[in-house]
Amino acid sequence: MICAAGGGLAPADGKLYALRDITGTVEAIPLIASSIMSKKIAEGTSALVLDVKFGSGAFLKDIELSRELARTMVALGEDAGVATSALLTNMNVPLGFAIGNANEVRESVEVLAGGGPADVVELTIALATEMLDLAGIDGVDVAAALTDGRAMDKWREVIRAQGGDPDAALPVAKETHTVVADRDGVLVEQQALPFGIGAWRLGAGRARKQDPVQHAAGIDLHAKPGDTVRAGQALFTLSADEPERFARALEALEGAYRIGDPGEPVLDGGPLIAERIGR
Repeated sequence: MICAAGGGLAPADGKLYALRDITGTVEAIPLIASSIMSKKIAEGTSALVLDVKFGSGAFLKDIELSRELARTMVALGEDAGVATSALLTNMNVPLGFAIGNANEVRESVEVLAGGGPADVVELTIALATEMLDLAGIDGVDVAAALTDGRAMDKWREVIRAQGGDPDAALPVAKETHTVVADRDGVLVEQQALPFGIGAWRLGAGRARKQDPVQHAAGIDLHAKPGDTVRAGQALFTLSADEPERFARALEALEGAYRIGDPGEPVLDGGPLIAERIGR
């Protein structure tokens, strides 16, 4: 099922979430773990794979704290009789080319159709393979399921089964602003956190759980670290319904990306999948 947790699934979670906001304990690992795992366990699942981020764009930036969170959640799951594992994955640079709601859905559908960015495909295959392993299912080639159409067929079936329309158009922002390279060179740095803040200022995120989200707002990247770029080439495009949001988003992105010379080290924070925790 594709869903959001309502009050009927974990009634106390909303109150605890609000309490964390006002008491400055949002980053407390016991509270994060209990909030996440209470909903997962309440769903009645028998196996669970967790994607736990670390790095500049992650909720917990220090890999040691992310590792502690992963181990805590795995232990809670196992204690409740749920086969649980976690992958620690890198968020020092943005994942894929899309940051936002509608554009990330678009990119996810591209992956299901056999395309999409290499890093998103890599993570998708790793998580799906891990899930199949926990479920005791052998002999499935996940990469092949993406390229031969089976994954897309299943996605369309799931959407229809829940009363949705897999062909529904995604929302499109009314305004865009594209930032271009100011010189020839190599994109050597692209920090995840400022790009996330920029997308939030465009309307793609929220400061509080109850805040509204503009689903068409976000950022589309046109280059990733290690790519060679030319002066005037598009680096990224901002999308929003209100053009006055662009200035504050651009403020957040000042110093968040850098074009260097060929041969200069690329700052990518290491491998995408750093560690597996659990079974």
